[in-house]
Amino acid sequence: MAEREHVRVAVIGSGFGGLGAAVRLRRQGITDFVVLERADAVGGTWRDNSYPGCACDVPSHLYSFSFAPNPEWPRNFSGQPHIRAYLERVADTFGLRPHLRLNSEVRGLRWDGDALRWEVDTASGALTADVVVSATGPLSDPKLPDVPGLDTFPGKVFHSARWDHDYDLRGKRVAMIGTGASAIQIVPAIQPEVDRLTVFQRTPPWVMPRADRKITGAERWLHSKVPATRALRRRLLWGIRELQVSAFTKRPNELGLIEALAKAHMRKAIKDPATRARLTPDYRIGCKRILLSNSWYPALARPNVDVVPSGLKEIRGNTLIASDGTQTEVDAIIFGTGFHVTDMPIAQRVTGASGTTLAEEWKGGMEALRGSTAAGFPNFLTIIGPNTGLGNSSMILMIEAQLNYMADFMRQLDVLGGRIALSARPSAVQEWNRGVQQRMERTVWNTGGCDSWYLDANGRNTTVWPGTTAEFRRVTQQVDLAEYEVLRPPAGTDGTSGDRLAEEVAA
Repeated sequence: MAEREHVRVAVIGSGFGGLGAAVRLRRQGITDFVVLERADAVGGTWRDNSYPGCACDVPSHLYSFSFAPNPEWPRNFSGQPHIRAYLERVADTFGLRPHLRLNSEVRGLRWDGDALRWEVDTASGALTADVVVSATGPLSDPKLPDVPGLDTFPGKVFHSARWDHDYDLRGKRVAMIGTGASAIQIVPAIQPEVDRLTVFQRTPPWVMPRADRKITGAERWLHSKVPATRALRRRLLWGIRELQVSAFTKRPNELGLIEALAKAHMRKAIKDPATRARLTPDYRIGCKRILLSNSWYPALARPNVDVVPSGLKEIRGNTLIASDGTQTEVDAIIFGTGFHVTDMPIAQRVTGASGTTLAEEWKGGMEALRGSTAAGFPNFLTIIGPNTGLGNSSMILMIEAQLNYMADFMRQLDVLGGRIALSARPSAVQEWNRGVQQRMERTVWNTGGCDSWYLDANGRNTTVWPGTTAEFRRVTQQVDLAEYEVLRPPAGTDGTSGDRLAEEVAA
């Protein structure tokens, strides 16, 4: 039987997290790694989400890698094609193509406690790896609601993240299910061409103006010729968001002024008081993700748009029935119903040291040490892990902080030497998460009176980081070996004698 290919590191996913990990490994002098990607191109969520109007709601100069600045961003908030092109360019600029394994979905991961390595089963073959870095991201697997009658609907059905570009919406009666970040971009983009658009709204979002504009040629020239100006722009964008954090995490009652601004934004476009009442949230702003749009409310005010203030209950033929009894006939249904965020599908495929899957270990709620490592899963790191999300800033800042942690994890393995693995101590994971959840209690995400995708099935917020990005960067700067067990192979498996041990390492 042919021996499996072995690599030092297997990275799963080629979005911002996976490509960032690959760049960081190369900068650390590690070239024995592969990037396993299930699709046929890099880009992650920015490859998958190609719906009309798709764009980022974080300014481009902040929503990009610090080590790969782009002076040529065309707008304050760039669209999906530009972000996807940026990630393709990162793959080329940093020489990542030889490491990429496209069409290689990871079907299963199993920890081999004797060999101290991961067995990796992919769609393109099997391999083994000393370390696995999971960068599958929380916005990668669409969530479709279980609606009675959906399987018998005679028209077209797709999720916003799996847009069917071959289907022509012109002149059709379309239902948009959901009013989240994707829906508020899709509705204004398709409203002018559809015959009738019905928006099913379970909970209205808070929507603020979007300060978007073209970045001038002079600005782009300056950012290209004087890099300090580009760095200053990024720092200003970052600083403004850092100053906002305490209102979300410590003083939610101070958010009333922001709510007043959002209501004024709505009043400009929505003149009818009854419609305004339907579109006004009854929870504190920030409890759910704050959305940015200048075109959402004007689109809802158009004569061919109806807002049903209720969720979709069932489907009979081509008739959609809302929870409030409203009936609507449609030709197509677009689901803007989000993703599997608190129940990452990759977790079902990862089997750890005790023979249980990560999903089984996390059935009471996701938790990981410093958002990166889970107890019982040695040499396995997650980029964008539990409680590393943000409510108001750039996820790229959090990703880069986790890449620092990954880099130091690899350095510690080198320093300790030999065949070795680091396994997060259950006590360290519990202590870290106790602290996170304690801080979470007074945040707007927990006290704001809403049910958001930040919360898991048990009502715990396992998604968001309850602090600043600067603080997260500090606490992930290096690996504290006191929080880990150091595993060495059992006696005789690597030519050494001695007991299988989990070394106690002094801090």
